[in-house]
Amino acid sequence: MDLPGLGSVFLSQNWKFTAPVYIGDTITAMAEVVSVHATKPVTQLKVVVTRQTGETVLEGEAWCYTMRPESSSA
Repeated sequence: MDLPGLGSVFLSQNWKFTAPVYIGDTITAMAEVVSVHATKPVTQLKVVVTRQTGETVLEGEAWCYTMRPESSSA
């Protein structure tokens, strides 16, 4: 719910597992905003997960929809 913002929902994901993760591994997930649709609240993310050695264990992309609260009138 934090990427790319509060209220985000995954629309799709396409991930490739490139190496196994073992008990005791420390993994780090990183997501980078690759594109933002100009007229819709849709964002493309690049996703990479690495283990403590720096080896990539997962890579791919995800598409997110970000619900935006309606502005309230005073």
